[in-house]
Amino acid sequence: ESMQAFWDIEEVQAKAIQLLASFVRGKSALPYLLRFTELISFAMKTHVDSIKLQVDGCSLLLEILSQALEQDVVMALGENVASSLLETVRKHSQNEELLLLACTLLMMISASEVAAENLRKVGVIPDLLSVLTNFIHNEKICLSGCGVLWSLAVNENNVDQALLRSAVPATSAVLQEHLQNGTVAESACSALWALSLQGCLTEDDYEPTTALLLDALRTNPERPVLVKNACLALVSLLRLSEISALRFITDSKGSGINLIKDAYHLHLDDPEVVESICLLINEMVQYDEVVLDMLSQKMEELLSEIKSRISSS
Repeated sequence: ESMQAFWDIEEVQAKAIQLLASFVRGKSALPYLLRFTELISFAMKTHVDSIKLQVDGCSLLLEILSQALEQDVVMALGENVASSLLETVRKHSQNEELLLLACTLLMMISASEVAAENLRKVGVIPDLLSVLTNFIHNEKICLSGCGVLWSLAVNENNVDQALLRSAVPATSAVLQEHLQNGTVAESACSALWALSLQGCLTEDDYEPTTALLLDALRTNPERPVLVKNACLALVSLLRLSEISALRFITDSKGSGINLIKDAYHLHLDDPEVVESICLLINEMVQYDEVVLDMLSQKMEELLSEIKSRISSS
């Protein structure tokens, strides 16, 4: 009631957020979490110039969403929350600490299809890409940013085709920058797969993206989710372009066929990884030159092994 009565007084809002934080940490606030998010978001939007209120508000929203996740409570966050976070990102576009909190929140929120749609409505993509570009050195921001892009791109009813196309260079840059960080590389590969699935890559993207995905497989062969999504992204690329297929077998760092063999043997007990490899092989055989390379590298032995395991399972 105090928050609603004194919206325009920053000190009242700041104190109320502190009191709410102690209440939420007490684990007794579950019935009120959704109402809290609305109040906090409105306070943040009203006092968007206050960095302290933004940091405290984002931190409390993270606590609330984490609790809801732990309790399996679905938080149907509305457009007001998305709009408030976007205002924060725009107003404080150079504050790295605050942007990290905001991007983490955006990633958590975007896991809900309804909330992801609200983020699209308020126009989050250009601002998100700007943050990724300006803070590409920050692993946590890149991890969260790619997570948001994946959520926005994976929806089949997506209408932001042109905006999503503009996400390809930023996502590729993140993957290139953080190839050695398996967690970030995995998130970037997932985003690239979703973008490729939506047809967001242009002809100029095919060859460098193929090479980049091969690098990701080469650098992080032990990560099943990365392997699966990198393979699925390669499926999309090979389906579209012989250029990608030729790069796949002639990459200067080594043929993709050997990477696929190694990936299979590392993850042969993971059905999702095996399925993605099979889908990739299915795309590979449409190109004569790739088939010749497969034969020269005795790929039929791998196919027989996969068939045998499937038959016996």
